[in-house]
Amino acid sequence: MTRSYHSPRRAQDAADTRRDILRAAAELFSANGYARVTVAEIAKRAGVAPQTVYTSAGSKSEILHKVVSESIARSDAAAVIEAIRETEGIAAALTVLAKGTRMGNESEQQVVEVLFAAFPVHEDGAALWEHSTRSYRRALREAAEHLEGKGLLRMDVERATDVLWFCFGFGAWRTLVKECGWSWDDAEKWLAQQAITTFTH
Repeated sequence: MTRSYHSPRRAQDAADTRRDILRAAAELFSANGYARVTVAEIAKRAGVAPQTVYTSAGSKSEILHKVVSESIARSDAAAVIEAIRETEGIAAALTVLAKGTRMGNESEQQVVEVLFAAFPVHEDGAALWEHSTRSYRRALREAAEHLEGKGLLRMDVERATDVLWFCFGFGAWRTLVKECGWSWDDAEKWLAQQAITTFTH
C-alpha cells in the first residue's frame, strides 16, 4: 500500500498563498468594486499565476464567499454571546451587544463595504446575503433567547431577533457611520439606547 506523503512546509506554503490571494481580492474588491475585478487582477496583486488563484481559492464568486467566511470567523460572535450570558438586566445585555456588534462591524468594515457593493451584481446575490448574515442573525437570536430565559422579553424570540437585527445589523452601523458620518462611539451609544428603549417600553 502506498503511503501518502504530508509535507508541513508544503501545507504552510499553500496556506500562505491562499491567504495572500484572499487579502489581494479583498483589497481589490474594496477599491474597485466586485464586478470590475478579474481573477487575473487578483493573481497579479497576489503575485501568483491565475491558475493558482483557481486551484488555491476558487472562482471569483468562491473567493468572495471565503473572504466573507474569514471575516465572520474573526468577528468572534461566540465571545460576545458569552459576555451577554454573564449579564442580568436587559440594559446591560443590550449594552454588551452594542459593543460586540460595533467591534465586529468596525474591524471588518472593508468586507462589509465589499458586500454591499457586490450584492446587486453578484452571480447569486441572495445566496451571498444569506451566507453573510446567517451566523450574525444566529448570534442575535441567541441573545434574544438569553433575554427570554431571564424573563425580560415582551415579544417572542423571532420578533426580538428581527428587532435586534434592525438595531445592530450591518445596515444600522453602516447608515450611521458611513452614510451619516457619525463616530463609532456615538453610533454605539445611540444604538444601545434605542434598543434599550425599544425592549423596555
